[in-house]
Amino acid sequence: MKHIITVLLTCLVLCLSAGMTTAQSQQEAPASALISRSVKAVGYQVGGGSTKVDLTGTDLMRQASGEAKVEAKKGVTTIEAEVKGLSQPSKLGTEFLTYVLWVVSPDGRTSNLGEVLINNAGEGKVIVTTQLQTFSLVVTAEPYFSVRHPSEMVVLVNELRKDTKGKIFVVEEYKLMKRGQYEKVGNPMGLSLDLKNVPLEMYEARNAVDIAQSRGADKSAPEIFAKAEGSLKMAENALTRKANKKEIVSLARQTVQFSEDARALAVQRQEEERIANERAAAAAQAKSAAEAKAAVEAAEAKQKADAEAAEAKRKADVEAQRQAELAAAREAQMKAEADAAAVKAKAEADALKAKEESAKAEAERSRKAAEDLRASLLEQFNRILETRDTPRGLVVNMGDVLFDTGKYNLRAAAREKLAKLSGIVLGHPGLDLAIEGYTDNVGSDEFNQKLSEQRASAVRSYLIEQGLSTNNVASKGMGETNFVADNSTAAGRQKNRRVEIIVSGQVIGVQIGK
Repeated sequence: MKHIITVLLTCLVLCLSAGMTTAQSQQEAPASALISRSVKAVGYQVGGGSTKVDLTGTDLMRQASGEAKVEAKKGVTTIEAEVKGLSQPSKLGTEFLTYVLWVVSPDGRTSNLGEVLINNAGEGKVIVTTQLQTFSLVVTAEPYFSVRHPSEMVVLVNELRKDTKGKIFVVEEYKLMKRGQYEKVGNPMGLSLDLKNVPLEMYEARNAVDIAQSRGADKSAPEIFAKAEGSLKMAENALTRKANKKEIVSLARQTVQFSEDARALAVQRQEEERIANERAAAAAQAKSAAEAKAAVEAAEAKQKADAEAAEAKRKADVEAQRQAELAAAREAQMKAEADAAAVKAKAEADALKAKEESAKAEAERSRKAAEDLRASLLEQFNRILETRDTPRGLVVNMGDVLFDTGKYNLRAAAREKLAKLSGIVLGHPGLDLAIEGYTDNVGSDEFNQKLSEQRASAVRSYLIEQGLSTNNVASKGMGETNFVADNSTAAGRQKNRRVEIIVSGQVIGVQIGK
């Protein structure tokens, strides 16, 4: 029971933090936290089969080496990297517990491909994929697996062999995280790892929380740091009660993700605060200078304004006398013109009122006609397929039984019903049809999305064959969304597998976008 409660709590924490974690994962580290380096990239031949590049140790770890087998295909590149001769990462600094493989794009963007776990002999292997076809491969020492930027502790970089199938490109600049961003406060030197009793992921989790706190995440990003601390406690409790290793590792990796989110957000907020303070100081200084200058200019302006005011008063008095004389002459003329304008305005108002009343009457007739047509169509459609009236329009429901199981072919009964439906629609110009396909939650997201699109498209194609205009019929797949029944039962899943035809248009008083 305790295990079930722990898993449920873990899922709840993940759900509550999903939105914030996604947004923070896209944040860039401040420039003050990064350094720049250059590296060689390789443009691999697409469809040319696999090829290999060497992984050569840097000054940090000259004895390290390895190789990567790369095969570029259209849309995806597979990388099988093997390393050897790597020392334990903690020898580079007690804040480092693992290694991570990165790709660097030609424009300097980096992407975390995954953690490289090594054995006691310093050997490790990882198989990953990337959508890039031209890139560099580097391996860095990291405090935990989910870092957003590679650290400056680069231990391996790619080098071409004589038989490597590819071209060299130089990446002039890519960004590395300064190691100071991961230094832990009060971390004892010579950290030893008891990997027999404690998974490496637990050390990474503890490390990640310590690093996040040392970067001020408990103050600058408390909302996420609190989740990291809570997740670590759950992991420590699981470790203490000797829970299943998968549960411990899952909680530990969750802790690492929360901690990295908190650290990155804290660094960003601190950078934003520093910039804001500098701007405020500069603004205050500029304000003081501006106020002093304004005081001098105001004094000069007042002296000039006083002289101009005196002259203006004299001219105004003369002009006022002249205007008074003109006003008396115009008053009589304006009164006559006002009387004439009033008569004209009243006539125009009466005409406008009559026009508005006529327009209201016409609008009411149109509304009543639309309601009557809508009710009539609802009745006619219901004779063919289940139809309901909604704010979006008339929703015609085609159940899953009108398609072959798991396919998008229309059965004969479906074609017959759609033919009747199209006949009614053709009799009322101005109707628009939006076709939406839905599935249950059985199967992969990708399969269900594609199946919903295919079924909606099949219905659209058949309706167009029956004479409906392509401009008035649209379709789209909704996949696993907008369930109308419980997916835990067969009957509920069958109801969720459906195609809905939303009939709208000004002629029935509703118009939706296609």
